Amino acid sequence: MAQKLSAQARRDKAARDLAFAKSPARRAKKAHAQREARANPSAAKNKDFDHKRGRFVSVKSNRGNEGEGTKKESGANYNHKYYT
Repeated sequence: MAQKLSAQARRDKAARDLAFAKSPARRAKKAHAQREARANPSAAKNKDFDHKRGRFVSVKSNRGNEGEGTKKESGANYNHKYYT
């Protein structure tokens, strides 16, 4: 469901989202996930790469942190040897 934002809030959110997507850690994670998917397309089909577990998992499991939410692994609380 889309958020109901004013035009100014929508522009501000787009700028924040783009800045996050282009952060060095996020770019490294995206590049790594793409390399893994190209190396094994059958394992990657309809799945997300989980950088913490180091394997492809369902979208639901990955984005919901296995039902625990994402608050604990956000920001500085989530460090992985490849992306620090």
